Amino acid sequence: MQNHLIEYCLSKNGAIKDYPLGPLQDPLAIKIAGKIFALIYEEKGYLVLKCDPVIAENLREQHEDVRPGYHMNKQHWNTIMLEGSLPESAIFEMIDHSYDLIVKSLPKSTRESV
Repeated sequence: MQNHLIEYCLSKNGAIKDYPLGPLQDPLAIKIAGKIFALIYEEKGYLVLKCDPVIAENLREQHEDVRPGYHMNKQHWNTIMLEGSLPESAIFEMIDHSYDLIVKSLPKSTRESV
């Protein structure tokens, strides 16, 4: 499933992959204009996504596999366990939301160039 998620993240306009801890080491960071919108821990089987705090709390209440962000601001980031209980479409929606939040935070000139 992670390969589909990586491909989906990289299909976003301006998205690039980076390994902040070194070549091919977890996590894989997917960035737009230098800002992370997804961290994928392939070996551990989860990803971390930015999320509006109210939506983040709702998702955690509704889904056992959505937890506060691992090593991130717990209010603004969620960890999504990839154990199969969440449909892929729901994970794609969370990726879209994370990407949109990061794009909205970019300066206007950067946003327009993406």
